[in-house]
Amino acid sequence: MILSTKGRYGLKAIFELSLNYGSGPVSLKKISDKYNISESYLEQLFAKLKKNGYISTVRGPQGGYYLSKSPDEITVGMILRTLEGDITTSECVSKEVCSRESVCATRVILEKIEKGINDVIDNITLADMQEEQEKILTEENNEQENIS
Repeated sequence: MILSTKGRYGLKAIFELSLNYGSGPVSLKKISDKYNISESYLEQLFAKLKKNGYISTVRGPQGGYYLSKSPDEITVGMILRTLEGDITTSECVSKEVCSRESVCATRVILEKIEKGINDVIDNITLADMQEEQEKILTEENNEQENIS
């Protein structure tokens, strides 16, 4: 399973909003420049995220987008499903009934893989992503200090 650009770019963009949570709206231009994603593509992604209540907007010269909920209330799974649809490993797993279900050896494995993916993305919040980024930045800074 490979995430489309919708999922990857949307997650990056909303992560940027989480980094700025409580500091006011973030312009599309800022996100576009930082992640090299076109503003028009971001508008499309943000329209879906706004419709689902994850982000809000402020109009005007100092306007932009901001999270509608705290970063610890929004999971990666919420964002990916909004942008990608259901996360599944195979069409046969996502269908209620499969004519070969009783003799299919791979279905059980595919179901376990799908459950594992969903367990991960449903238990990682934007706040968790921020913590991970802080750890990475701290480690990089420590490595730079050790080199110097």
